[in-house]
Amino acid sequence: MDPTTIGLIAFAAVIVLLALRVPIAFALAGVASLGTFAIFAFRTGTFMPERAFTPTSSLVFSNSFDLVHSYDLSMIPLFVALGHIAYRAEITTKIYHAARVWLASVPGGVAMASVVGCGGFSAITGSSIACASTMGRICSPEMLRMGYDKRLATASVAAGGTLGSLIPPSVLFIIYGIFTETSISALFLAGIIPGLLSLAGFLIVIFFWVWREPEAAPAFTGKITARERFDAAIEAWPAVALFVIIVGGIYGGIFTATEAAAVCVSAAILIGFAQRKLTFAGLWESLRETVIQTTSIFIIAAGAKIFVAFIALTGVASDIVSFVSDANLSVVLLLVAIAIIYLVLGMFLDPIGIMVLTLPLMVPLVESYGWDLIWFGVVVIKLLEIGLITPPVGLNVFVISGVVGKDVPIDRIFSGILRFLSIDVLVLALIMAFPILSLLIPSSM
Repeated sequence: MDPTTIGLIAFAAVIVLLALRVPIAFALAGVASLGTFAIFAFRTGTFMPERAFTPTSSLVFSNSFDLVHSYDLSMIPLFVALGHIAYRAEITTKIYHAARVWLASVPGGVAMASVVGCGGFSAITGSSIACASTMGRICSPEMLRMGYDKRLATASVAAGGTLGSLIPPSVLFIIYGIFTETSISALFLAGIIPGLLSLAGFLIVIFFWVWREPEAAPAFTGKITARERFDAAIEAWPAVALFVIIVGGIYGGIFTATEAAAVCVSAAILIGFAQRKLTFAGLWESLRETVIQTTSIFIIAAGAKIFVAFIALTGVASDIVSFVSDANLSVVLLLVAIAIIYLVLGMFLDPIGIMVLTLPLMVPLVESYGWDLIWFGVVVIKLLEIGLITPPVGLNVFVISGVVGKDVPIDRIFSGILRFLSIDVLVLALIMAFPILSLLIPSSM
């Protein structure tokens, strides 16, 4: 059995296992290990398993060891810890409260504040699921209590939560950078403009939604003074400071992404204790949650690393590149095909699973067309972001559904999501058509 056939069988096996709800890490590592064993066992044409044990174990353990000792991977627990600590120190929620005060008199102001709050939360945490879960507990119940349309109250937070994928720091950008060997700092900077475009697009959706259906958002009847606006803005300074440290430090060449994460974690702890919002018990709980979350990510990354090495061994990626080259597909047609693949997978799989499953094939293909891997990374992350709110398995939608419970049926949330999906597709098209939107800031470093 030739390696290419084994590789194709392995891909099919992974998809079947994922459909059966086998954890992504075990599916990737298990299939890759068995596939590698089969390649070496059949190398001479006859099945000789005694020749396969040593190279298989070498591939599995060496790739796992190299990943665990990766310097770039250390920023994942740092940014995850930053998100948990900032939340318990009430740094992230202050952004929402400030936006809530400033946008109170605008039609749909609370929904807009929720999206802005999600953007601010994303600028510190880097996790879309964590953003949707945290902001959902704060924003959606308040909007429902105020009489907001149930679709608007839930869909705005579910869509806003996806901003954690693009706005730096982003865990998905870190994983992409590790597996494609591209600059994570450049990826962070590349996500700024597309992330802000997405945020602005969501605000526009809310504005026109409320403009066409005024009953969707009750009008604000109170009065906000200039002093209250000033105080709310001042209270949000820690979140702004942390974002400036991350983006300004990386752009100015003061920090690497990992160093910026470490500095921000230290700053968040000091600010939390100085403002008496963070306790030692809260810090301990944040670290405990960080360990649980990062362990899960590391296990998935280890399984993916083994799978990537296996795919390289099979030669499937080079065969696909040759096939596409012979087909003479245009750039537009290839981009559309890639988008369809990611959008379809996004309906059923989680973002990390999609990325580690597809990158071994996509990266050689992208390089053969001479595309910029930084720009392509933004395209991929945007596609994964869309998958978080795409039916039938939009993870962010299910997170919000778990927050609001039986008050809002999940089909109502998805019906509201369709309006936000339209702007997501528009932003995706702009990113694809104008790579400068992604490359402007990194290229000016």
